[in-house]
Amino acid sequence: MLASSETTILYSAFSFLVGAAIVWGITQRINAVRRSVQQQAAEKLVEAARREGETLRNQAIVDGKESVLSIKAEAEREIAAERKQLLQREAKLDRREETLEQQEDGLRKQQRGLESTQQRLDTQLRAATEQRNRLEKTIKQQQELLEKASGMTREEASQTLLSSLEEDLESEIGSVLLKHQKRLGETVKAQGREMLLTAIQRFASAHTAESTTSTVDVPSDDMKGRIIGREGRNIRAFEKATGVDVIIDDTPGVVIVSGFDPVRREIARQSLTRLISDGRIHPSRIEDVVEETAKEIDDLIIKKGREAADEVNVNGLHDRVIQMLGRLHFRTSYSQNVLRHSVEVAFISGLLAEMLGMDGDLARRCGLLHDIGKAADHELEGGHPKIGADILRRSNEGPEVVHAALGHHDEIVTEHPYTMLVATGDACSASRPGARRESLERYIKRMEELESIATRFNGVRQAFAISAGRELRVIVNSDRTTDEEAATICRNIAKAFEKELTYPGEIKVTVLRESRFTETAK
Repeated sequence: MLASSETTILYSAFSFLVGAAIVWGITQRINAVRRSVQQQAAEKLVEAARREGETLRNQAIVDGKESVLSIKAEAEREIAAERKQLLQREAKLDRREETLEQQEDGLRKQQRGLESTQQRLDTQLRAATEQRNRLEKTIKQQQELLEKASGMTREEASQTLLSSLEEDLESEIGSVLLKHQKRLGETVKAQGREMLLTAIQRFASAHTAESTTSTVDVPSDDMKGRIIGREGRNIRAFEKATGVDVIIDDTPGVVIVSGFDPVRREIARQSLTRLISDGRIHPSRIEDVVEETAKEIDDLIIKKGREAADEVNVNGLHDRVIQMLGRLHFRTSYSQNVLRHSVEVAFISGLLAEMLGMDGDLARRCGLLHDIGKAADHELEGGHPKIGADILRRSNEGPEVVHAALGHHDEIVTEHPYTMLVATGDACSASRPGARRESLERYIKRMEELESIATRFNGVRQAFAISAGRELRVIVNSDRTTDEEAATICRNIAKAFEKELTYPGEIKVTVLRESRFTETAK
């Protein structure tokens, strides 16, 4: 029994040892397999990392090559541009050097001519001196003979001669004064005309100004019915809010806005345009739109007034004057915008004043404000000169400015010279070609005639009439004409104008011939 138990224990111990050995072997096998799998995974990761590194390296090489190529192309373009500029500068310097050489040759020729002229004058001066000495000696001898023959001294003979000459001159002095007075009047008139033309030519402005309109386009007759509203409530609300009359007749697609106040008429026109675009037309909406539009127009008036004052460099204007000045933007006279007309008169008056040695700033101030009364002539009684003078006087403007507004239409005795300058500038602005409706067609026809005559000549590519037809710019084809031929074309165009056209003043013809050179660096 004891032996059997020992055998069992030994068998159990052996089994445990065998089991432990098997477990240990299996564990070692599993660890070996796991290490193999991990090694393979590590090798795969290393291979993937290597391939990714090669891809990044290749991509970096490609990007570097592209960057180098783009930098190279940009550098080539810059080199080409610099080469072109260098060629142009070299050509310009060559032409300048040639011109300087020609001028130097001319100066040397003039110097030689001056030297020969100086020698000739010295010879003539010596001869004249000798002749004068001989004449003085001869005159002295003749005086002595005359004194002996007449029995009078030199002083007595001079007195007698002067008395007789004075009697003769008294009868001729009147005719001589009239002659010189007439000549002086002609000279002053010619100089004044030349000064006036120069001032007008120095100031270039737009000669055709836009005129405000009082019509509103409507898309359909149904919209006219919506404007009128049920039993006319919309149109009554609109007329009450804007202070204008709205005329809706059988004219297709148009509604007319009528009113004496140009600002109110503009507010009404813009408000009606917004209402038509919005489509919501009822009394409350009408009041909101009119109020909003009125605020925008007020801001625009102040803006236009300040812009006009800044344009002519007039400072220190009263806020009321700036507002009245801005209102002129909506006022027209014979289709000419009054604000642009005032700016033009300011420039012309200032140029004339500077030519005469007067105060140009004061003249521009007088010219800018001369028609200020037109901004309120529909509200107050009297003509716009009197209204404008009262407004300027209450705004603490100087007597020259007030008098220029009051007397620029020659209705009173002129007390200040600036009033005459403003009246002259006012007449020039109103009579400019294209400034007012009646001369617009004639102005356009004159521009077309100038350009058509110039384009008739061979080699002329384009022609542009500028400065109200006082100057013509002609561009000729550089491949078909030379500099000498361009000069001939310029002279022939001027001769054609003199022969075929009738125009005031003069027309300046400028012919442009341009050569361009282009090269490509490869």
